[in-house]
Amino acid sequence: MLGGRLDNMSEITVGRRRRRRSDAERSATAVLDAAVQVLGRHPEAKVEQVATAAGVTRQTVYAHYPSRPLLVAAVIDRITAEAVAALDAAGLDSGTVTEALLRWLDVTWRLFDRYPLLLHPSVTAIEQADSDRQHAAVNERLERLIRRGQATGEFDDTLSPAWLVSATIGLGHAAGGEVAAGRMTTAQTAAALRHSILRLYGAREP
Repeated sequence: MLGGRLDNMSEITVGRRRRRRSDAERSATAVLDAAVQVLGRHPEAKVEQVATAAGVTRQTVYAHYPSRPLLVAAVIDRITAEAVAALDAAGLDSGTVTEALLRWLDVTWRLFDRYPLLLHPSVTAIEQADSDRQHAAVNERLERLIRRGQATGEFDDTLSPAWLVSATIGLGHAAGGEVAAGRMTTAQTAAALRHSILRLYGAREP
């Protein structure tokens, strides 16, 4: 009799723990979803605004992400995963390499435009090791394109792939800066970036 009661109590305890864990996971997901939308589009937004968007308290946000930099890093990781999924769906292995490069550029530029956080000082000041880790998956896909384009003769092979990757990222940041400063429209910047990248790579307009 006593054993049966203990078994029931144990099952109830395990069930409660599972529910608490499930509730915590849902709460963490809600916080991150809100942070991507709030911080991604408004980098200066406060943690309180993220909490409001997530429907939780500020203390709950900090329970999942003890500091704002940790929350920002999690947002960047989520956006990076979105970028990788979009690049993989863009068919980078089909068509000419130049066409694939322009699809890569279109995907990444749209993310820069959608998430101003990517160009914010709070992100550009991230330690190099963390920045390299976050950019790795996107940059690897670009480097594969570069090597393929150099092998087919579509791209200038006198410049190293590593240099072209760095220069491409640098041009992307410069383009975003022009839009943020109001000196160029998004459409103007996208066209200028496309033209600049093709010239940098020694590629012809497809």
